[in-house]
Amino acid sequence: QVQLVESGGGSVQDGGSLRLSCAASGFTFTTACMAWFRQAPGKEREGIAFIYTGTAYKIHTDSVKGRFTISQDNAKNTVYLQMNKLEPEDTAMYYCAARSGATCWDKDATFFTYWGQGTLVAVSS
Repeated sequence: QVQLVESGGGSVQDGGSLRLSCAASGFTFTTACMAWFRQAPGKEREGIAFIYTGTAYKIHTDSVKGRFTISQDNAKNTVYLQMNKLEPEDTAMYYCAARSGATCWDKDATFFTYWGQGTLVAVSS
């Protein structure tokens, strides 16, 4: 049974930092495309960071580049999202997603097979 369990969300002030974690189980973690998506109220789900665990090749979208960093820990089957310089516009539900046995050749939400339950990040000004 595949599970993705996110943690680390919370409330912070403008300019603060948070680190999200996604603990994965039930599939081969070391050859998967792992990603972080977010969805703000009234907006579409947006992919913001992707990592292929086989090589640790990572991609960050322009909206978070230079502020957020995706990383992995193969020993813990865990993906992280370090979020620095948070802004009120970053307020959203953050989701971990996975596609086993694939590189991150597609970044659309429909490409990903498995999803976590989400963790809420709220940034106040």
